[in-house]
Amino acid sequence: MIRWGFLGAGWIAQTALAPALHAAHNSTLHAVASRDTERSAALNPTRVHQRYEDLLDDPEIDAVYINLSNEAHYQWSIAALAAGKHVLCEKPLALNHAQAQGMADNAKKHNRVLTEAVWHQWHPRFARIRELIERGDLGALTSIDSSFCFTGNFENNYRLDPQMGGGSLLDVGVYQVHVWSALNPHNDVVNIQSVDRTMSATGVDMTTRVSAELGNGVRIKALSSFEMPETQSIVISTEQTTIECLGNDAFTSWNKPSSMRVANQIEVFAPVDPYRLMVENFSDYISDKPAWILGLEQSLYVSQVLDQIKEFRTER
Repeated sequence: MIRWGFLGAGWIAQTALAPALHAAHNSTLHAVASRDTERSAALNPTRVHQRYEDLLDDPEIDAVYINLSNEAHYQWSIAALAAGKHVLCEKPLALNHAQAQGMADNAKKHNRVLTEAVWHQWHPRFARIRELIERGDLGALTSIDSSFCFTGNFENNYRLDPQMGGGSLLDVGVYQVHVWSALNPHNDVVNIQSVDRTMSATGVDMTTRVSAELGNGVRIKALSSFEMPETQSIVISTEQTTIECLGNDAFTSWNKPSSMRVANQIEVFAPVDPYRLMVENFSDYISDKPAWILGLEQSLYVSQVLDQIKEFRTER
């Protein structure tokens, strides 16, 4: 049984990760540390620590889940790795590629596992998409078109703070770039053709629209937004057909039936908790049991591409 510690007790920890751990067959929530001890206790851990450092010093903890705002991922992931803990870190792994590489170097140095919690990649529907593309029966991949948009009240929220890693690209664009890498495991060079942004008064991207082409010729279009009506889509084209996630949950299908269209056939997937699948696979993996986890190579590639998108300026 893998004993987990949580740094942070935010919304995702409350609604998804803590319930997933309590339901998992191979994991237990041993401890939580956050700025609010009552919120920590509400996750029903075995114990509550007052400080992050106290949790990392707890010798009974095997793995740490980092549920902090984006700018804190780098510092506390490295601290957890140095304390001998395996780390599951919320997306985005880091604010930039240099930070992500530093985190990966520390994981190697301390011989610990570091994984980015891009939870939809554990969903059976996405695993099926990956299988279809890898198998090659549908012909070579030709394009990936995706979107992840939603609106909300972001007052006093890190999403609007550039120093805290805010903006739609790092929040929901990261999911889409992970799709590019997952379906192109050779991580081909990305040739960006255009990036259109809408910026907030605070200096973060409220909307980012990307058009690009991979070095192998795969065409890419991606839309991330905090100001457009809620929509999630993944449409993948190959030489022979199209694969499309149906419904409005391409990246967030969770405990509900889901489906996708492959050519003229509909494939249906039973309700599943991808967070639980992620936790169970991570726990099995660090226990040297057969399991699938998201590799650091993919996260490093994604961080590099996100930097490339952020730095791109379309000439007018």
